[in-house]
Amino acid sequence: MPVTAVPLYLPGGSPVHRLGAGWKLLALLGAGVALAVWRAPGQVAVALGAVLILYAVARLPLRALGRQVLALAWVAVPLLAFQWVFASWRTGVGVVGSFVTLVLLAGLVTLTTRTTAMVDAVVRVCGWLRRFGVDPERVGLVLALGIRSVHVVLGLAQEVREAQHARGLRSSPRAFAVPLIVRSLRHADRLGEALSARGVDD
Repeated sequence: MPVTAVPLYLPGGSPVHRLGAGWKLLALLGAGVALAVWRAPGQVAVALGAVLILYAVARLPLRALGRQVLALAWVAVPLLAFQWVFASWRTGVGVVGSFVTLVLLAGLVTLTTRTTAMVDAVVRVCGWLRRFGVDPERVGLVLALGIRSVHVVLGLAQEVREAQHARGLRSSPRAFAVPLIVRSLRHADRLGEALSARGVDD
């Protein structure tokens, strides 16, 4: 069964689209560091609000944001419930809010930036690593594969949910997770074989 297509880039002329790929990746890195330290509910709410404003500035269709929120729900909701029961509601909101904010921000970067532009930015930044025997092009390849894999897994998750609904099966974490893991491993095997055939596994 083919993987459901999940758009990686939506063309546009907004200020967010025009911002350089390097600056976007740097902002994503900075947000990750900040949200690892600032996890109070109020701080997370401000960060999430800022990301939603950036979606509006980027003039992205609501369905693009909705797809990402729905894809996150099956992880975020159980995680929030677990943290709420075994820690506190403040911890739950802080952990889950940070997670959701970062994923949405990463989604904004990929939706407004061509993958080639991100890879080129990483290759330029990592150029100095050549003296230590590190191939910047390989670092860029890892980034591209990582970005693509996230969207492939989201597409596989959508396929699993649609298959369950078509068969009238009840939703449960196990019934959802097992087929998703199996399909993800099969995709990883096919990707590994394709890379090996091209001599990338040297």
